Amino acid sequence: MNEIAGTRVRMIATMPFDDQRPGTSGLRKKVTVFRQPRYLENFVQSVFDTLALPPGSALVLGGDGRYYNREALQIIIKMAAANGIGRVLIGRDGILSTPAASCVIRQHGASAGIILSASHNPGGPQGDFGVKVNGANGGPAPSVLTEAIYTRSRALSAYRILDAPDVALERLGQSRLGEMIVEVIDPVADYAQLMESLFDFTAIRALFASRFRLCYDAMHAVTGPYAKEILERRLGAPAGSVIHGEPRADFGGEPPDPNLVHAHELVRIMNGPDAPDFGAACDGDGDRNMILGRRFFVTPSDSLAVLAANARLAPGYAAGLKGVARSMPTSQALDRVAQQLGILCYETPTGWKFFGNLLDAGMITLCGEESFGTGSSHLREKDGLWAVLFWLNLLAVRRQPVEIIVREHWWTHGRHFYTRHDYEGLDPVVARCLMKQLRGRLGRLRGERLGTRRVRESDDFEYTDPVDGSVTSGQGLRLFFEEGARVVFRLSGTGTEGATLRIYLEAFEPDPARHHLDPQQALAGLISVVHDVVQLRQRTGRHAPTVIT
Repeated sequence: MNEIAGTRVRMIATMPFDDQRPGTSGLRKKVTVFRQPRYLENFVQSVFDTLALPPGSALVLGGDGRYYNREALQIIIKMAAANGIGRVLIGRDGILSTPAASCVIRQHGASAGIILSASHNPGGPQGDFGVKVNGANGGPAPSVLTEAIYTRSRALSAYRILDAPDVALERLGQSRLGEMIVEVIDPVADYAQLMESLFDFTAIRALFASRFRLCYDAMHAVTGPYAKEILERRLGAPAGSVIHGEPRADFGGEPPDPNLVHAHELVRIMNGPDAPDFGAACDGDGDRNMILGRRFFVTPSDSLAVLAANARLAPGYAAGLKGVARSMPTSQALDRVAQQLGILCYETPTGWKFFGNLLDAGMITLCGEESFGTGSSHLREKDGLWAVLFWLNLLAVRRQPVEIIVREHWWTHGRHFYTRHDYEGLDPVVARCLMKQLRGRLGRLRGERLGTRRVRESDDFEYTDPVDGSVTSGQGLRLFFEEGARVVFRLSGTGTEGATLRIYLEAFEPDPARHHLDPQQALAGLISVVHDVVQLRQRTGRHAPTVIT
């Protein structure tokens, strides 16, 4: 074990910043904001002060490799040593996907974790950066803790840091920094072992041996090393099946967002004349996924429902599901599967932390959200590569194309036509005003006919946690129509510039003769009505969404 010399604790006087309130996924700001003197240090000290971990506690640390990741890690390591942390486990080169961090926290009994990521947001010197705190269960910090961190940040007068040289992160092994042990670990090993315990790797190897072809887009983000190790080396996918597999600090100049717009090369390949059998992509920190068949896109809501309906085909879920959960804006396709299985389906606010209580209480096994996130009781984070492996296990057993599996699911359960329209970079004042005025009209809209549909019910979604009784309100404005359609309006908290208005539109279609329609075509009337109701063009100046998924 290496001993690092020159380890004196320094107390650095500071002044509070007034903008360090974490959102649903931690504190996200521009890189330029985090690189301000004392900005990162203030927030990290507020985290340590609020966590108040017992002396000698273990902390998991890592990130998605984006710009400023390495510099920030060195600062946090030295601050951890100065704040009495006994042991830090950190991924080699500072790399650790969000699901892998959850895995390491749980398997090594760590007290907490700090993940440096801004998920699917752009990277690079002018891009985004983020700091997220995870608890001992491996899941995101609950709201009560993030609010306490913010409160502490407003009163901070000094931070503690060790005066020491940087720690070498490129070699596996242990070193000592003051009284703290720094252990650089293989970022893939624990995670890969967990995946092998959940899925039938033998069956998946046989699938690839049958000339089954895969294209996996790592988007120059954190899952590249994971996908190459698991898909190509352990499961036998042909070399080159993983594209954009080398993590880059700017993600190759593209937002690492696995959707039909940003994963354009994968989409081109999967729609080409010689398309592989299966396509998938994961985002910047590895917790989101997109699933594609040959010339066929699987919506995240449908993906979650299909996995729930076929869960028993994977060894880790052969005993069946205890229950399932989805975020409120996610389509109700999962509800129909749960009803058929005779299990409960919980509807939660957006934010993975809301699944944590249900998972910890053993009330659910699978959960997911429409924003390309799916997960289960194996971790306390959504898990992109896990979803890909689940689909591969399903394909290995059923030996049917992706499109056939989904269409058979629609035939059995009906199809939920579903789309999300994102209006990004809106003036925050305009966006908040739009939502405020719509909220004020909710009661009057009940019973009103909008286009060809009549509003049956309208509300502002409020959630009472069935485990601890906590109440979360103001989670999205909802319109329910008599014909079974639904529209949801939300302001997103994952961006760093302007405001993002998300509009979710859904209509159930039981008739298989109409299942072939494109969602935008099937929902065209509803889309037109919604735009008129909120006067989007007049209020925002936008004639079309920034992104449609």
